[in-house]
Amino acid sequence: MIQFDSLPIDLKAFSAWTWSQIAPYYDELLARPLTAANLEAWLTDWSRITGLLIDLNTHYTIATTINTADAEAERAYKAYLDEIVPPMGLAEQALKQKLIDSNLPPPSGFEQPMRKIRAEAALFNEANVPLLAEARKLSIDYEKIAGSQTVTWDGVEIPLVQLIPVLQNPDRARREGAFRTMMARVEADDEALASLWRTMVQTRHQIARNADFSDFRAYRWQQLFRFDYTPDDVLRFLDAIEAVAVPAASRLAEKRRMNLNIDTLRPWDINVDPANRAPLRPYQTIDELESGISAIFRQVDPAFADYFEIMRAEKLLDLDSRKNKSPGGYMLPFMTSGRPFIYMNGMGTHGDVTTLLHEGGHSFHGFEIAGLPYIQQKREEFMPMEFAEVASLAMELLGAPYLTQHYGGFYTESEAARARIEHLTNIIVSWPYMAMVDGLQHWIYTHPDEAADMRACDEIWLGLVDRFWPSLDWRGIEPLKRLRWHMQGHIFTDPFYYVEYGIAELGAVQVWANALKDQKSATAAYRRALALGATATLPELYAAAGAKFAFDAETLRGAIELIETTIAELEPLADNG
Repeated sequence: MIQFDSLPIDLKAFSAWTWSQIAPYYDELLARPLTAANLEAWLTDWSRITGLLIDLNTHYTIATTINTADAEAERAYKAYLDEIVPPMGLAEQALKQKLIDSNLPPPSGFEQPMRKIRAEAALFNEANVPLLAEARKLSIDYEKIAGSQTVTWDGVEIPLVQLIPVLQNPDRARREGAFRTMMARVEADDEALASLWRTMVQTRHQIARNADFSDFRAYRWQQLFRFDYTPDDVLRFLDAIEAVAVPAASRLAEKRRMNLNIDTLRPWDINVDPANRAPLRPYQTIDELESGISAIFRQVDPAFADYFEIMRAEKLLDLDSRKNKSPGGYMLPFMTSGRPFIYMNGMGTHGDVTTLLHEGGHSFHGFEIAGLPYIQQKREEFMPMEFAEVASLAMELLGAPYLTQHYGGFYTESEAARARIEHLTNIIVSWPYMAMVDGLQHWIYTHPDEAADMRACDEIWLGLVDRFWPSLDWRGIEPLKRLRWHMQGHIFTDPFYYVEYGIAELGAVQVWANALKDQKSATAAYRRALALGATATLPELYAAAGAKFAFDAETLRGAIELIETTIAELEPLADNG
């Protein structure tokens, strides 16, 4: 007799299992009569086997990004995608359909997951099972290209991402050299990336067609469970960003140009301190970074520091930058243990502090939902990313008042003011950039034949740069202007996963506004909202956190006014350093 509670919890042991060992668990669930009396036990057992398989995917994702040159990890992951994922997809579909056909009322807290199960089941097409596995393998191929990008700088070979701090150097010629070196390295992969891109777009379009959707955007909308807003809502949001955030970003850009005493703002001038001061260097070692962040979390809420210390003790952090490590950062939760894993590429900059606060917010979301009973209430695919990013972006803002050494953080008072100004400035600037990334994808997936040619996408990107980044001077370097989107991994590996940042930033600023009035109350509401996991709608989650789920120019204008007012209040303190 199948015993679900005897399934292995050690992923190394489970990774050796073949589908023939896994299949009997699905067979038993499919054969078991489903009644109101045993529904919760059935969902619990389903959660156990699915959770292990999701955790195995998480394990392989981590293994192939912490070392993109690990041939064995890549082989094992692709074997999993070839040998486990296709039959798992069929088995999961059968269980979803069994649950749907039962017509049983869902348990408390399962109404929203049930809605998503119905949506997933409706998307299913057997012909797409191998194509979805192939799409993930194409993402691995992109990560391999990105992870192998190195440059020689000052006579030393370094990962491409390690040039980013040089863009903060007060020496303008050095910044320009770093920018040109970075773009030249990206351009060197043009041919390989263009070939991969063509296959990606064609594969995604075929997936949509197999599922009877007119285009991949429509398919992806349902796949991402975007029940509470439409593509037209997003396009209106992009218009609001153009009307409100772009002028605000342009005001900041003009102030930067004047402070730097330069004729025009070039792409290598947007990361340097506006007063041309040396970059902030918050830490020397990863241990110092972890300790400072832990101290900040303790000020926001002691429970957050406790969570973070668990991650430190259990070695669930990989924070340094090194050769053959994939760029970027992420948090991935392990379903079985309820533990999150944080990954990033630390380079000694304030950006690392912000990134770790951000991923820390994601990890706290993972801790808060760990007690939910069913996998469908907390699996990453079912968590509304538009709110999951509120968890992370709000933590950046909630932690910002405690950056000083007085609280165990990193900076003097004037340095902390500089850091906060940099962060708040980046929030305003991030909305136009998000609009560019999302706008490009709307075009790509509604024009798949044209978009399979990367050069056609480049042309659309150029128009978006002119629309949303009007303050930058690209004269003489026009060929480099098209390359920036080639570095945005989300476009390649997680299509349409980017507008969530813009929506969530608007929610995060509202959480921060509440904290300015009453931090304890705002933080408590934030935690209560996190604990809901995937059991509530987006408007309900935002309301629980004390925010409004919105796309309109008026809400955006209110957020930007608060940010600009705070920057003005911080500037005199920053100037005293």
